[in-house]
Amino acid sequence: MIRITAITHNNERMTDVPISDLKNKEWNWYWIDFNHPTEAEIEELSKTLHFHPLAIEDCIHVLQRPKLDFYESNTFFVSHSLHPETLEKEEINIFHGEGYIVTFHLLESSEVNDVWNRLLVTDMVEKWDPSLVLYHIIDKLVDNYFPIVYQLEDTLKEIEDNSNEKSMEELLDELFDTRHNLLTLRHTVTPMRDLVYRIINSHRLDLLQHRIEYFHDIHDHLLRLTEKIDASRELTADIRDSYLSLNSHQTNKVMRILTVITTIFMPLTFIAGIYGMNFAHMPELTYKYGYFVIQGMMIVIGIGMFLWFKQKGWFR
Repeated sequence: MIRITAITHNNERMTDVPISDLKNKEWNWYWIDFNHPTEAEIEELSKTLHFHPLAIEDCIHVLQRPKLDFYESNTFFVSHSLHPETLEKEEINIFHGEGYIVTFHLLESSEVNDVWNRLLVTDMVEKWDPSLVLYHIIDKLVDNYFPIVYQLEDTLKEIEDNSNEKSMEELLDELFDTRHNLLTLRHTVTPMRDLVYRIINSHRLDLLQHRIEYFHDIHDHLLRLTEKIDASRELTADIRDSYLSLNSHQTNKVMRILTVITTIFMPLTFIAGIYGMNFAHMPELTYKYGYFVIQGMMIVIGIGMFLWFKQKGWFR
């Protein structure tokens, strides 16, 4: 679907303008949105709008890394949105030129829809232009990263507190899933940060210079996001190391107790083994109280070794 909003020189807002009329009439500026376009609609990028073939190729073949390309008549931006639940990347391509902006996305974009609806209901159309639309779209994309980061931080806090008393295996599985999600988020936020950095430091974007402070604000938000993601990734490593150390400590404690028990029973087993031999002429076999003496000796040895190990602190 192709939808168009055009602004006249009298700041009148017109919608559903045929794409063929955009070149035949004078407009203050216009916005074309390719929303889940068909093959025939995609051809309008080259046939009617005459965009560069490389930029059109980048629109069709997803997923490109967020980037900024300069062409003779426009600037081409590739940006990414993230699905809030699956964290799947969705590409949003933007052509920005003198008097127009064109957005292209193969999937429905809530960010583009939100800016589009704001433009349709605003009473101050005269304050809008293509650079403001570009700012609002990128700003909305970045704003929607924050809830995902906050959700991952809450998940890490739940893992660290373990209020549900989950097993070690369940906690580690959740921890590694969260770490993977943080890595996915980082692979989106970092290139977007680099993209906005190029915008605010490029000397070729004359059309954006009057709004460059807005993009500085977006860059600050991306820096905050990057710091939060890196801090969360470090926290996952700390939690992982803590759980592994705790697991190793518990294993060592169990092994120590088992070793103590085995050590206590070694001399008792040795004595029982000697008197369990089937020899006819063993000195103690005919002794009337031999059984009780041996039992008493084994009890004394067992209790004595237990007290000695306890004094050494092996049961702590």
